[in-house]
Amino acid sequence: MPLPRSIIYEKNRLVVLDQRKLPYLIKFYECKRSDDVVYAIRNMVVRGAPLIGITAAFGFYLGVKNGESPEEVYAKLRDTRPTAVNLVWALKRVMSVVQNCGSLEDIYEECVRIYKADVETNKKIGMHGAQVIKDGYTVLTHCNAGALATSEYGTALGVIRAAIEQGKSVNVIADETRPRLQGAALTALELHMDNIPVKIISDNMAGFVMRRGLVDVVIIGADRIARNGDVANKIGSYMLALAAKHNDIPFYVAAPTSTVDTEIESGDEIPIEIRDSREVLEISGIPVAPEGVDALNFAFDITPAELITGIITERGIYRPEDIFRAVGDMPGSYNHR
Repeated sequence: MPLPRSIIYEKNRLVVLDQRKLPYLIKFYECKRSDDVVYAIRNMVVRGAPLIGITAAFGFYLGVKNGESPEEVYAKLRDTRPTAVNLVWALKRVMSVVQNCGSLEDIYEECVRIYKADVETNKKIGMHGAQVIKDGYTVLTHCNAGALATSEYGTALGVIRAAIEQGKSVNVIADETRPRLQGAALTALELHMDNIPVKIISDNMAGFVMRRGLVDVVIIGADRIARNGDVANKIGSYMLALAAKHNDIPFYVAAPTSTVDTEIESGDEIPIEIRDSREVLEISGIPVAPEGVDALNFAFDITPAELITGIITERGIYRPEDIFRAVGDMPGSYNHR
């Protein structure tokens, strides 16, 4: 049985798959107001940079439809998650409709365009990225960059899907991705339901399995990419890149060009979300640390450009230092701030 779509849009409501319940329960979360969408994004009902952007766009539409000022709804949606740039990119798109005196129907149609474009963008990313996967390869991935993190197809997992559609045999190793376990709960679920061979490993095992020769290529997604090619992604990505470099394993990032923030020069300028320490101190509400002990919970880290073999986009594969060229001359491009 295939997974249901991550997001179902209608003119009066938005229905999203509640990813907090996976892999045990298929449950949906209904949004009729912009505040419902704010909750869904902030509390990780929806996850993944592209999907967050799409959801925010529809949240903007619902807010304006219900009489909120565009500026008010824009601001509160913008502030839900600080790291993923697709959020602001999508909000800029729908706000531009308002600034150009577009109607409510025009805003809705722009949301639909953002959704449909994401589907096609992911398939193009997959088409370009499939060339880095040879028949019989084992791919190591981190967090979730699949259909659950996008409109339908996925970025990093889209590359894997495209390679399999080309007839290649591919195996996947998925990091569990502490503390929210997106790799174990989401990536492994997607791949298993698509009959793609997958094994889960604990995050601290990744370097060892690379050294053992069990990994041919690492492919991850991204939440924001700086002009110089530095990449923000789920915490733990930086360690993977270091281990891959040491073991001479190619390390690729798969992301749409909307993830490139053209206004920041390096990863040092990317805001890193710090989440509730209870996510580290508990698993499914059960304490795993002594009472009274605190924890650090950075949600993302920065992988320097020099550790990245290439960035796979819908326009092709770029060296990290050339990624700005992929978006600098794009017609209709938007600043993210």
